Amino acid sequence: MVDLSKLTTEQRNPLTLELDTFSALQIAQAMNAEDANAVKAVERVLPQVAQAIDWAAACLAAGGRIVYLGAGTSGRLGVLDAVECPPTFGVDSDVVVGLIAGGEDAFVKAREGAEDDASQGEQDLRAIDLCEHDLIVGIAASGRTPYVIGGLSYARELGCKTAALACVPSSRIGKVAELAIEPVTGPEVLTGSTRLKAGTAQKLVLNMISTGAMTLSGKVYQNLMVDVKQTNEKLHARARNIVVEACNCDPEVASAALEEADGSVKLAVTSILLGLPADQAAEALAASGGHVRQALKESSEC
Repeated sequence: MVDLSKLTTEQRNPLTLELDTFSALQIAQAMNAEDANAVKAVERVLPQVAQAIDWAAACLAAGGRIVYLGAGTSGRLGVLDAVECPPTFGVDSDVVVGLIAGGEDAFVKAREGAEDDASQGEQDLRAIDLCEHDLIVGIAASGRTPYVIGGLSYARELGCKTAALACVPSSRIGKVAELAIEPVTGPEVLTGSTRLKAGTAQKLVLNMISTGAMTLSGKVYQNLMVDVKQTNEKLHARARNIVVEACNCDPEVASAALEEADGSVKLAVTSILLGLPADQAAEALAASGGHVRQALKESSEC
């Protein structure tokens, strides 16, 4: 039997020992207070998060991927972050990958036993042709999930950059990975239910890694999503609004620029700001590695 008693995520919270007697408002207040502790825990590990962001951006620049690996809630959070990257940042669906123990079906139906198979972590990484240019982020609130340990061990053998995201100090996955990100969130309101503030902390960190890496990769200008994909009416409107905001132009000008740029927000923005037709603006973007601000700077220096 695995001994979980020493894990802070499994210990009882002294503030909620009488949880079953709380009113609805008291339950909400208790959970809100503990969620605030999750934010504070993440704040304490920001240097490690920044390191992961730098690694992720470097891996993307080298043609690699960000690969999340987890089980249960941790795995679902990785999958969630991965699937939101294509529409937000215009990347292909295989650039940020989320792997969950038990496969895709485990996202919607719990398969808790799948996390105990260390070899499956390696097999799942082999199945996506893991290479040394990829960054692997192993996610486990308890920091001890065999599936994640097996995957991280294999990734290190290949020479991948590896990061571990756990919510306990000195975690087992943190010892396997090259980088340990450990926001220590403490006992949950509901004992052992790490889908609560531990999951909140993990989501916060994953948001930072993907958003930070994409920002450093040129997917953002100012604080605007200039590589957003226009896949529905809302996103078409958002694309036009982004061009309007970035260029301080009329909506009609933005729409015309987007049409000339075949729907590329980044190209439309660059075209308007440089006062160039789309084909010449595309050349400027290519020369700057896809960074709008750099393209503007290089143009002004000419």
